[in-house]
Amino acid sequence: MASRASSGANSSRTRVGKYELGRTLGEGTFAKVKFARNVDTGENVAIKILDKEKVLKHKMISQIKREISTMKLIRHPNVIRMHEVMASKTKIYIVLEFVNGGELFDKIASSGRMKEDDARKYFQQLINTVDYCHSRGVFHRDLKPENLLLDASGNLKVSDFGLSALPQQVREDGLLHTTCGTPNYVAPEVINNKGYDGAKADLWSCGVILFVLMAGYLPFEDSNLVTLYKKIFKAEFTCPPWFSTSAKKLIKRILDPNTVTRIKISEVIENEWFKKGYKPPVFHSADVSLDDVDAVFSESGNSGNLVVERREEKPVTMNAFELISTSQGLNLGTLFEKQMQLVKRETRFASKRPANEIISKIEEVATPLGFDVKKKNYKMKLQGSKTGRKGHLSVATEVFEVAPSLYMVELRKSGGDTLEFHNFYNNITTGLKDIMWKAGEELK
Repeated sequence: MASRASSGANSSRTRVGKYELGRTLGEGTFAKVKFARNVDTGENVAIKILDKEKVLKHKMISQIKREISTMKLIRHPNVIRMHEVMASKTKIYIVLEFVNGGELFDKIASSGRMKEDDARKYFQQLINTVDYCHSRGVFHRDLKPENLLLDASGNLKVSDFGLSALPQQVREDGLLHTTCGTPNYVAPEVINNKGYDGAKADLWSCGVILFVLMAGYLPFEDSNLVTLYKKIFKAEFTCPPWFSTSAKKLIKRILDPNTVTRIKISEVIENEWFKKGYKPPVFHSADVSLDDVDAVFSESGNSGNLVVERREEKPVTMNAFELISTSQGLNLGTLFEKQMQLVKRETRFASKRPANEIISKIEEVATPLGFDVKKKNYKMKLQGSKTGRKGHLSVATEVFEVAPSLYMVELRKSGGDTLEFHNFYNNITTGLKDIMWKAGEELK
């Protein structure tokens, strides 16, 4: 039985070219991100998978090619690196650097807030990154906590730079016109939908992020969206007393609702508070080829350039390295425990019950809570019927085999509000208690 778990790893996974796909790390309207391993080198990567049909439907091909080409050329120590691009008949695969230090905001979860010097260090890395990308014509437009990751050394890594804005379009006036992003982090001119400057909007989001790092809470927060927008339009916020005077002044200049008088990034970099202890990043130049991007987007659609997805219909077997990568700081003790206080986008539990039984039980418990259930192999999509703060809550569920007769069940918010997902998880686990394995119980 033990050999099945280890030797079955290859046969139970989807393989794309030289990459073996693992669990889903995140998903959105246009893309899904999966953990993957380069079979030739053993290197862990993340693969962003775009649906070709959706891309064509939204007339995004030329824009995506431009964005991907630019992103491939960006070599900044605080931006997640793009390795290569591939395509199958139906999908585009963007192979990215895999970062396993967790989200920056997990750092404030335990203490409530960061010391000013620590917050400044991350803010310096963020501003330097944003400035570098802007100088190359790449704007993020959706800077928020889940896009700010840390590597194993604790350095900031910004993800989705240039890729988060794929559905957006720049019109003839040179301005962006699509409202996007997480409302609390979005600049007033973006919400206003009259066109906005991507650089100024990114800086506003950076200001909100700095505030949250130092305060431990959001500057603009309200459960009513209209009231929240009013607060953002007026820049109605108060800095807590522990902020230094110079930090307060800088944040107020960044969170200026008037785009004409709002401070520019070049001025932020010259600010005395910002400059304290500033260490410019070290760059390593590298030869970068765009041949793979050209091949993926070539008009001829040469089938010789296409990769093929091969898959098996059984639960994915998760190897030890991948299992460890799901756990913050290699602390396996907390791997399967839910953290009640933290509102996260994903959570997981372990079970000794057969995979089919786990799936059936989740369906049995989710249906009375008002969720529509769609099943495919050992994955489920739970779609809420009620409209919440950010539309319908949607939850992706997947069962992984981590050892003989031990499964890990991951529930991940794929749409809707994170707080509503947290409440849903607390409700559903009440009905799943009899299938959940507790740490310390014997494994048969």
